[in-house]
Amino acid sequence: MSAADDFVITRRRKKYKFARFDEFSNCYHLDEWIAGAPPMPGKKLIVEIGAGSALFLVELARRYPDNFYIAIDIKGDRLYRGARAALEQGIANIVFVRSEIQHLGEIVPAHSVDEIWLTFSDPYPRKSDARHRLSAPRYLELYRQVLHRGVLHFKTDNQPLFDWSVEQFGASGWKIGAMTRDLHGSDLPDEYKIMTSYEQKFTEQGLPIFYLDATPKLNK
Repeated sequence: MSAADDFVITRRRKKYKFARFDEFSNCYHLDEWIAGAPPMPGKKLIVEIGAGSALFLVELARRYPDNFYIAIDIKGDRLYRGARAALEQGIANIVFVRSEIQHLGEIVPAHSVDEIWLTFSDPYPRKSDARHRLSAPRYLELYRQVLHRGVLHFKTDNQPLFDWSVEQFGASGWKIGAMTRDLHGSDLPDEYKIMTSYEQKFTEQGLPIFYLDATPKLNK
């Protein structure tokens, strides 16, 4: 099979998954969500941004059925995996929204979110791309606006991104709580150690996982 044939097959698979995303009852495009978001019952509202397959959030939703979970990513063919898993397991307290991050305030009301998760975000290693990192100051301000006296959780395998993010949290008026450079060797809660697909790959390679949580000091 030629490289061109392989590319065509990959594109077809992505289109198939995107079509399936549209069919799933727990999936929404941004305009659909704005037009008719379902009720969000639950003791707590937890959001994962840049969720990818969202299998991490699906497992949290399974463990804590009294909470409500929203997985957000611009890639419908990624969210498709988590959406399918949730439906197959009968997990009803999670939804999947295909959207860019800057629309976060349209997805959830101000001061309504109890927890935000950023898991293995793209590190954008070039300095010129730093503004696109999900822990950049412009995004931290978005998170501040929707959090309700809540906490942001940040996990990554990338040490330069982690060190840079620690600086951004401090400079943007966030208070760092728990922090570790070896999550799976720490005594932090087990749910923090639920593995994403990337995380399992990294830990099998013996790579440490970096973690911190933070709260905005000026959050009201």
